[in-house]
Amino acid sequence: MDYLYYLANASLTLRVVEHLLTSSHIPVEFVTVIHQIDGWIVRVKMSRYLEPQQHGDFRAFMNEVGIPYEPGIRVQMALWGLETGQSPIDVMHRYQVAVVSHGTPDREEIEEFRKQFVQGLGYCPETLA
Repeated sequence: MDYLYYLANASLTLRVVEHLLTSSHIPVEFVTVIHQIDGWIVRVKMSRYLEPQQHGDFRAFMNEVGIPYEPGIRVQMALWGLETGQSPIDVMHRYQVAVVSHGTPDREEIEEFRKQFVQGLGYCPETLA
């Protein structure tokens, strides 16, 4: 079972990761976080189907912070590549996407990406707030 959402900024992305880390009842197989110029793509893959109540609660939470996302072919291929075991570096080179995190939900990878990106630009774009 997959949940694929578009989020407007890093704060919302971190909120999703924090929710996943603190909700032990959610059977997360992996989380993929991709940064794009206009926002963030978050894919949450579950290791099993959720009970209807869990599914509804999780979807409600995700709908609060983002919108369901229909990826273009490049992002679809990048997500597929990561799921089939290709390294994030290979996927980034092949499909020209910024894979920030893939695997266990990780706040630190997102925060470090944000810090380095802002440092390189010299200012903080809205999507990194």
